Amino acid sequence: MPDMKKKYNDEVRPALQAKLGLKNVMEIPKLTKIVISTGIGSKMEKDAFAEARTHITALAGQAPVVCKSRKNIANFKLRAGQSVGLMVTLRGDRMYQFLDRLVHNAFPRIRDFRGIPKKGFDHVGNYNLGVPDVSIFTEIDLDKIKYPLGINVTFVTTAKTDAAAKELLAMMDFPFAK
Repeated sequence: MPDMKKKYNDEVRPALQAKLGLKNVMEIPKLTKIVISTGIGSKMEKDAFAEARTHITALAGQAPVVCKSRKNIANFKLRAGQSVGLMVTLRGDRMYQFLDRLVHNAFPRIRDFRGIPKKGFDHVGNYNLGVPDVSIFTEIDLDKIKYPLGINVTFVTTAKTDAAAKELLAMMDFPFAK
């Protein structure tokens, strides 16, 4: 069992139930999935796409899905069916392992880190976080980075409000900015 899952079950659930005043244990907010995605520009070279795929596979522990464009957009030189991004959805133990590596390994490696912004909530209990450079993760070999890659990480929770989701993530050791 991953450490973060154990922490959630042993410490966070009872504390959240007491803090939010919930009677039913099924109402306690929990993390359901983490979605890691990145957009690859249509003008980027083919090897940039392959490099992004290997980096996201190393981060997530599973292969990403290729996202394709749905429409032709002439101004962006984009054709329908053209590969434009990568996405991977983590659930269960892999989700908690990624969360542990993000919070305890990646965030401390960011230079001049003052915490993650509180603005990423979407009013229904989910949180979005942009990571401008994947080199903060220990799984990525810095010598193999040829093209810079940023990722978007979405934390999907069962919380009904942003306040409950923020409390959940804060108890899971998220370093929110003061």
